Amino acid sequence: MKVVFLDRDGVINEFPGNGKYVTKLKEFHFIPGSLDALRILTNEGYSIFVVSNQAGVAKGLYSKEKLEHITRNMLRDVEAVGGKITEVYYCTHFSHAGCECRKPKIGAIQKALESSNKTLQSAQKAFLVGDTESDILTGHNAGCTTIFVLSGREDLRHMRGWKIKPDYVARDLLEATDIINERNLLRSKRRKRRALTVKSIRRRMAKEKAG
Repeated sequence: MKVVFLDRDGVINEFPGNGKYVTKLKEFHFIPGSLDALRILTNEGYSIFVVSNQAGVAKGLYSKEKLEHITRNMLRDVEAVGGKITEVYYCTHFSHAGCECRKPKIGAIQKALESSNKTLQSAQKAFLVGDTESDILTGHNAGCTTIFVLSGREDLRHMRGWKIKPDYVARDLLEATDIINERNLLRSKRRKRRALTVKSIRRRMAKEKAG
């Protein structure tokens, strides 16, 4: 089983800003190319799990029902373009609660793997894509190959101060998808690549915008 773990805000949808949360559906906007990336990953046979800290629920900024509403619509839009997110795991607790599912702890990753009858050892063949140091630490703690995307909260200046560096850096999820596919080509040289490339997707996006 091929597995990708994704943070949500700043990876799939636009980062709402430091100290802010996506509290309602109209504030949820897909990052350009992320739907294409999710479709490509799905077509390439990946199980996609979203693992995201959403402490805004504990802070009373939005309810679990609001969060579930946003999630249902996200899943619907992903499926509409041919993608599929296997499951979404949120930690809705305060950062000081000590919850095992709050990143950089790996409880959510363990739950995801267990739901597929896999052990944590399987994470060594998985990828984690995130936009913060916490995300990269989570992937490192679980044994995943980590990809830091520059489409969200933190950038290369932040990364210089991190003790644990990502395995790869990408502009966004679409570019990270190309890295994931290239890595798996190296693991299986006999496999023919079926995925569209970043360049081809960006050319199509540019044509659609111009036309």
